[in-house]
Amino acid sequence: MSARVLSLQPASAAGTALPERIGKYLVKSKIGEGATSEVFLATDPFRNSEVAIKRVRTGLLADSRELHFQQRFFASEAALVGQLEHPNVVQILDAVVDDAAPYLVMEYVPGITLRRFCRADALLAIEQVVEIGFKCAMALDYCFRQGLIHRDVKPANLLAVVDGEHITDIKITDFGSVFNLAADHTQVHRVGSLAYMSPEQLDGDLVDSRADMYSLAAVLYHLIAGRPPFDATQQQAIMYQIFNAEPPPLAALREDVPEALAALVQRSLAKSRERRPADWQAFAAELSALAAAGTSARGAARQVLDSERFTLLRSLEFFADFGDVELWEVVHRAKWQRHGFGHALFRKGEQGNRFHIIAQGKVEVYRDGRSVASLAAGTSVGEMAYLAPNPELGVHTVDILVAQPTTTVSFTPETLEQLSLTTRLRFDKAFIRVLVRRLHAAHEAVAHPRRIL
Repeated sequence: MSARVLSLQPASAAGTALPERIGKYLVKSKIGEGATSEVFLATDPFRNSEVAIKRVRTGLLADSRELHFQQRFFASEAALVGQLEHPNVVQILDAVVDDAAPYLVMEYVPGITLRRFCRADALLAIEQVVEIGFKCAMALDYCFRQGLIHRDVKPANLLAVVDGEHITDIKITDFGSVFNLAADHTQVHRVGSLAYMSPEQLDGDLVDSRADMYSLAAVLYHLIAGRPPFDATQQQAIMYQIFNAEPPPLAALREDVPEALAALVQRSLAKSRERRPADWQAFAAELSALAAAGTSARGAARQVLDSERFTLLRSLEFFADFGDVELWEVVHRAKWQRHGFGHALFRKGEQGNRFHIIAQGKVEVYRDGRSVASLAAGTSVGEMAYLAPNPELGVHTVDILVAQPTTTVSFTPETLEQLSLTTRLRFDKAFIRVLVRRLHAAHEAVAHPRRIL
């Protein structure tokens, strides 16, 4: 957290004028506001990048109790500066303690919240709802492994990056209500948004990851049905339903909802946390299976979903040492291709620097027309040409043909350079393992030719 107090440009007496700058950040526009805070789009002049700034309303100074309450929540997020690095979590870049109005500097996400898609006239396809659920589950699992329980998972805190009518990515934001399992100071209980709060959270009981799981299930229910699991005009009525009632079956509210998805959501909304999925991995695995099986009518030439790609990579030996963050980077940066029987990945004599990792299927290696090896899922091909120190060694010496319909993940030196240093190091270690195994196999072939043949 930054300890330096940065000056704020004064707003008008009515509080409606846009500040010119907040600290060192040049304010461009106001992009959101709530009862206790305002959010601005600003430019970081040193990095020449856009950021989002959440600032406590200056008017709260008149109410010392309200200000104290808000500052407690500000402190929760401020403690996370630089700690959360996940593609589906908004990064908190800086926190400034200012006597007038403390503020947080966050990654700017050019998108909209999921509230847009909670209306009956703007519902998403089931396929997209499953993708959203999977990405949020994996992000919340990452947070839980950092010792964090969000406690305010709701549509307004889930930012969607859209391309036309399609949601391309999702980001979890607003950690003001977070419960930090490692914190040694007193933390506020019974916080969150009522429509999405689990019974134990509403009761002020100690919570674990299954409280967030309940909330995410309530969000998915809302996205599927166009209404939250429990709905009433009075808060007391909603509270009674959370403790005592069962939400209407999703199948009765939307005809195209798969039975397995409805069952997962219903189970995750169980009053007792013991009846919910055991952990985020179990929850995400069920969503991944739904995505892989096909959750709605899709064309034969459909693109591979991100959830399928992530699950597939995690199952491959090549990526065994990659963490979730590195796997998501590969999902988004790699070139994914499907190849039919007989397609040549490489031809003898070709110059090449692209390498492939076989995600599904099988290829045959031919030397002078004779099959010398079969390579299956989890194997890399073409890495010798890619790793070659000079162009002469980068010429392929064999033909590699698809023996079964195959999906490959491929990179060039240029695209690999776009990856983070940590991910590139993971690739280097994986290549070393591949080369050591192949050298060992070659040694065995020379030492024991009869056994190898």
